[in-house]
Amino acid sequence: MTTVYLNGAFVPASEAKISPMDRGFLFGDGIYEVIPSYGGRFVGFGPHIDRMHSGLAQLSIDPKLSQADWQRIADQLLADNRAELGDNIGVYFQVSRGTDSKRGHAFPANITPTVFGFAFAIPPEPVADKTKVTTYAVVTGQDLRWQRCHIKSTSLLGNVLHYQQGYSQGAQEILLFDQDGNLTEGAAVNVFIVKDGVIATPPLSHKLLPGITRQLLLAILAKHSNIKVEERDISEAEVLAADEIWLTSSSKEIAPVLFVNDKPVANGEVGDVWLAVQQLFSAHKFDY
Repeated sequence: MTTVYLNGAFVPASEAKISPMDRGFLFGDGIYEVIPSYGGRFVGFGPHIDRMHSGLAQLSIDPKLSQADWQRIADQLLADNRAELGDNIGVYFQVSRGTDSKRGHAFPANITPTVFGFAFAIPPEPVADKTKVTTYAVVTGQDLRWQRCHIKSTSLLGNVLHYQQGYSQGAQEILLFDQDGNLTEGAAVNVFIVKDGVIATPPLSHKLLPGITRQLLLAILAKHSNIKVEERDISEAEVLAADEIWLTSSSKEIAPVLFVNDKPVANGEVGDVWLAVQQLFSAHKFDY
């Protein structure tokens, strides 16, 4: 049985209990992170925790834990669960505002945040191999979520509905476009396109999550590649005419899209730019 972390203690998962009056349950009033590790090494641990702290600050939640505290908790979760889960483990952290005696929309005073963490098995790390990479088919849709998508909140209903929209059409993701017709992101991923050897991705704003894989990829490309990269608005027409489309996330790393709305992307094959970029990402992702 896996061991989890809850409010300062490591306990068997079956013994972890949270009140139904917790605001994370009642309102989705909290922040979460998912951090992958391979062979005991985390990918982007610092950036993940920085993003979590940023989201918590925007919600005025202070669990009074430093990055070093989070590191100790994560390391212990790996140590306690590695025998059962293997070498490829994701760590999930969630912090809610905490539990109050009554339900009310206003932030209650003097309650203690609920801090929860658990470990789970993840697939082996992606490799730069056109014959082995998992590819995706996606559909497109209008982004109907709220205007604070840059906060990694546990209030994920908008993302869930969009994901289901794609899933019900036989796709594994959905590419979302704002009212101006510009690409934002997917239901659970950031998005990149390639055209004539140039990589482009939407700029950060309140419309999309500042993905950690996105962040690491841009940093790696800036240091180790001469490939041109642009952060700019991308129209739906550009997406549909792209030579390559990628989905990025902590679980997928850089995943090629081969079909959009049942039509192939370019020649419908994994692209050469993806291969070069995934090789770079695999070589340098543990640097951050």
